[in-house]
Amino acid sequence: MNDSVKKQAFDFSEWSNLASSDPKAFEQRRELAIEKAILSMPDAKQQRMRRLQWRIDQERRLSKTPMAACIKLSNMMWENVLGENGLLDHLQHADITKPGHHHTLNHGNIVNFPSKSD
Repeated sequence: MNDSVKKQAFDFSEWSNLASSDPKAFEQRRELAIEKAILSMPDAKQQRMRRLQWRIDQERRLSKTPMAACIKLSNMMWENVLGENGLLDHLQHADITKPGHHHTLNHGNIVNFPSKSD
């Protein structure tokens, strides 16, 4: 593993220890990491990511427990994957021959070929 990958590796134990020992420092570091991730994205995506992060932060703030927040955020994720106009819908209706164009794929007739035993 090269040095740049090692520097970017997520150390769960380190983050967990920080959250337990100094929640305020953990929150500051979390916000900084999120901001760094957003700034690393193309300009065209940054506003959308900021809106998504705002929504995530609000769900965390309004939840009574960390587990309730986790469940709510998990449900949000699955809704964006499986819900109406979600990722699955887009994948099922994508025309892979034309990037950016979406429509229902037509299914042709199935031709039965004779088996070797026929």
